[in-house]
Amino acid sequence: MLRIPNRTSPLAGHYVQLESARKLAASHLFNATFTKQHLNNNPDSPKSMIKRMKEGTVTFDTHVDEIVSKDLPVFYNPAMKFNRDASVLLLKAIDNNEMAVCDLLAGCGIRSIRFLAELGQDKIKSITINDLNPKSVELINSNIELNKKNFKSNAEIQVTNEDASILLHKSKGFNYIDVDPFGTPNPFLDAAVIRLARDGILAVTATDTSSLAGTYPDVCQRRYWAMPSGGHLKHETGLRIMIRKVQLIGAQYEKALVPIFSYAQEHYMRVFFRCAKGKSKADEIIKQHSMFADSGPMWLGSLWDKNLVDKMYSLSLDIGYETDSRFLQTIKEESKIDVVGFYDIHMLCHENKLEVPAFDKLFGIIQKKGYKVSRTHLLPRGARSDIDAKGFVTSLKKAAKS
Repeated sequence: MLRIPNRTSPLAGHYVQLESARKLAASHLFNATFTKQHLNNNPDSPKSMIKRMKEGTVTFDTHVDEIVSKDLPVFYNPAMKFNRDASVLLLKAIDNNEMAVCDLLAGCGIRSIRFLAELGQDKIKSITINDLNPKSVELINSNIELNKKNFKSNAEIQVTNEDASILLHKSKGFNYIDVDPFGTPNPFLDAAVIRLARDGILAVTATDTSSLAGTYPDVCQRRYWAMPSGGHLKHETGLRIMIRKVQLIGAQYEKALVPIFSYAQEHYMRVFFRCAKGKSKADEIIKQHSMFADSGPMWLGSLWDKNLVDKMYSLSLDIGYETDSRFLQTIKEESKIDVVGFYDIHMLCHENKLEVPAFDKLFGIIQKKGYKVSRTHLLPRGARSDIDAKGFVTSLKKAAKS
């Protein structure tokens, strides 16, 4: 695996010099092109590239377009609001305080600004808000000024314009690192794991779901060292494959990365890991890697910390703004059923020539047999249960006939 040299390497100075030269050139280009016209906050102006938005409890300025792409001058995707909602809820729910936080690929800075505005006073001790794009840094600073009077946190704020991996290697480490890239998280995992503190949280997003969910299996094997599934389980197996990849990076440094909140939604997959240090703990993680349904290897352990999900759901009901509490409720219910995989009810009805029964009726029959069952957030027509396949089909037939 290619590694960016850390600051103790004889090559580190060369990398930093190159990075300084790149940033200087980029800043000249930025100053020459980012005119007052571009900073016009009037959304009705035909020349405006920036729109004032509201998310969570904060107001912020960002670039918008009809099509969200990495070609935006500063990246912001409104469809990822739940991604940021979940980050806020998770940090509210955990006991960690006085955290050193790193928002590695910050874009317009909305995630970090929401942290500062929505989390308790003692939650964050310091926050590093980073992006390699100098236009992002300009907008981040502007958005901080726009919102700082409403910050609950007294955290030390550092806005940086550095290569993500170099920034991490130069740092003393963090208690929370958020890796939310456009595409695969792979280029950032090594440095992020190295600089993740004991009992710290690593949040990882992957938007290359076409590889993880089986559309491009060769790409998945190259990037994630596993064979994906193309069936109804494709998003769960994709999540588990991604988890294993991150865990293997952790194991290299004797760090056990345990998933505490995982989900797939629309075009991305997202996992929060808690870090425990030690050879034996890392070994235990690897023992839970294996094949499932002719795909993998993948993580076969739990996707969630059940108590944490309960807290996140409860907090979502009183968060003070609209969020997808129903989505969280579904995860809350399925997190109680510690099995790998789920059933596609419509597919099984088609295979057995059955009418699709009411889900409540089916679930009641399964529960009367002493098994757990719930919907899954991964497929609207899916059901997660600890009943075996034969028992599920028998219950399905009974529900369809009654």
